Order: sequence, then C-alpha cells, then structure tokens
Amino acid sequence: MQRDLELSGGLHPLLAGRFSPYRFDPSGAVDDHALNLLLEAARWAPSAGNSQPWGFFASRPGEPGHERVVRHLAPSSARWAKDAGLLVVTLTRRHVGDTELLYSEFADYDLGQAIAHMTLQAEALGLASHQFRAFDMDGLTEELGPNPGWSIVSMVALGKAAEERPETRDRRSVADLLSAPWSQ
Repeated sequence: MQRDLELSGGLHPLLAGRFSPYRFDPSGAVDDHALNLLLEAARWAPSAGNSQPWGFFASRPGEPGHERVVRHLAPSSARWAKDAGLLVVTLTRRHVGDTELLYSEFADYDLGQAIAHMTLQAEALGLASHQFRAFDMDGLTEELGPNPGWSIVSMVALGKAAEERPETRDRRSVADLLSAPWSQ
C-alpha cells in the first residue's frame, strides 16, 4: 500500500487502500453497529436540492431477506458476492410516484455519491466493498417490489475480504482523465 500512496501523491489512505475483492470471508459478519454506520455515511452524502433520492435494501446471511437477493445474482457474481457479510441493493427515486414526472434529474448521480460515502465508511471500519450490476434486474425488482417511482440500480457486497489487496492496480492517469472526453 505504501507504494500506491507514493504513486498517488499523498492520496488519503482510505482512498488509496480501497479495492474491490472477488472473494469475501463468509465468517466476516457485518454487525448492526457497522450496518448503521454505513447507512449513516450514505445519509450524509450531498444531493441536488437536498433531495436524498436514495434507498437501500440490506441483507445479511442468515436473515430472511438474504435469500431473496442471492437467488437473483448472476452466476458470475454469485461465486463471490454470496459470501459477503452484507449485500446492499441500491435504489434511486427517479420519478414522482407512478408518473413519468422526474423526481430529480440528478437522482442516479446522487445515489452514486451516497454509495461512495458508504464504501469509504466501510474502509474506515476495515470492511471491503465491491459494487456490481451482475444480477437479474427484472427478477429482483419483482421480488422486492419497490414503491412507484423507485428503481433498483446496483448492489454492493461488503464484508471481510478473503484475498489480499493487490500490490499495484491499473488506473488511468490524471492527464487522461482531463483529456479523454475532449476531441482535439
């Protein structure tokens, strides 16, 4: 991690140390205190007009809702996500009720902010997180039945990583971040 910190120019260790494991330790439970801190971190994320258009369905192994989520994982994510101490289904409020009237055109962006806060809080708690979209969206939506206007967007697996953080990781350069979106 020290090498990545040196390469990252002093980036905060919570950011430099973050990685998305493909294996979780099934004995790494996420207790109520940690769950509440993760949700509290998301709650304090910024949002357009303070609309806070995010919601979550949290499930842990052994709880009734967990199998409702796990059964909709794609085979590629089921191999590792089912062992996480916590699966969080992320939702955003895109519309007002069952109308086509946009609740907020920034709802998905704002949900991303909330998830970013959650994943940094996870790092602070010594938990790893892996955001993903490899699941049956229609099946999970039918299973959970979100209220009108709400849409499932993604999932986050959180828990104790069962693998070491890689020594180095490929990341685009800062220069590329500034130049890639623009034509010359």
